[in-house]
Amino acid sequence: QVKVVESGGGSVQPGGSLRLSCAASGIAFSSYGMGWYRQAPGKQRELVAGITSGGSTNYADSVKGRFTISRDNARNTVYLQMNSLKPEDTAVYYCNAYRIVTIRYDYWGQGTQVTVSS
Repeated sequence: QVKVVESGGGSVQPGGSLRLSCAASGIAFSSYGMGWYRQAPGKQRELVAGITSGGSTNYADSVKGRFTISRDNARNTVYLQMNSLKPEDTAVYYCNAYRIVTIRYDYWGQGTQVTVSS
């Protein structure tokens, strides 16, 4: 019933840009924090960018100044604008929705592949 669906991945040259989208349904979207994670082969999943229900953002050091996370509560969608892409950004990017009451709830999308190569 809860669905989190990423889109916008693809192949781009170094220095290029992509905009990922994540649409969530089955939740009270505005009450959830949203995050973008990524996982490269052989590596652990890592947080790339997060945005709380109140709009506060945080970024991994490796993407600061290049990536921007934003949300549109009216569309139940979170975005990740990725600029100045590097080969090291190649990974599957996953969208996460979370809410903390007494415990934390997490919902994950299936991921969208981003490949950065020349």
